[in-house]
Amino acid sequence: MINLEKNGDLWIATINRPDKANSLTEAMLTELAEIAEAAQATRVLILTGQGKIFSAGADLDAARAGLATSPVWERLSSAISALPGLTIAALNGTVAGGAMGMVLACDLRIAVTGAKAFYPVMKLGFLPQPSDPPRLAALIGPSRAKLILMAGQKVSTDEALNWGLFDRVVHPDDLIQTVRDIAADTLAADPSIARGIKRLCR
Repeated sequence: MINLEKNGDLWIATINRPDKANSLTEAMLTELAEIAEAAQATRVLILTGQGKIFSAGADLDAARAGLATSPVWERLSSAISALPGLTIAALNGTVAGGAMGMVLACDLRIAVTGAKAFYPVMKLGFLPQPSDPPRLAALIGPSRAKLILMAGQKVSTDEALNWGLFDRVVHPDDLIQTVRDIAADTLAADPSIARGIKRLCR
């Protein structure tokens, strides 16, 4: 249920379970983590979803069976964060729950009009993965991070853009071309320079 397209040093991983709002099973998360780990030498990794929702987070049955507290979430976000190349979350729609982890670990978040973000982890009775709150707070500030994590607030497209959670908002038809255009300079650059710039931005 994960499609991987490789075009030289540009990899696009697509969550392909639109009939279940791209909800994630342990097998899907493991496959995504393996892709991110294998992509360490590539220049650009793009994560996106099929259909109108990026991901609703954990599959509910799998979450009840233990997926909500599985270390695979942290394995995935850590692998994305460790990539020396450019990582882009191409949000074809709303991102929710544990799926926020991989999105927060990316360098950039490009969303379509109407995309929302929410992370109702406290309401469900679980802690978020350890790296998610600090990444979220670094992007939007601690108070807004608590608004999402503790108050369970759903963030609209405009709010997410204004807060810095989304970096750009585009028409759905333009999403993939937009992220390809954003990736173009990194793909064309000397890899050591691109890696150096990313390192300096941290």
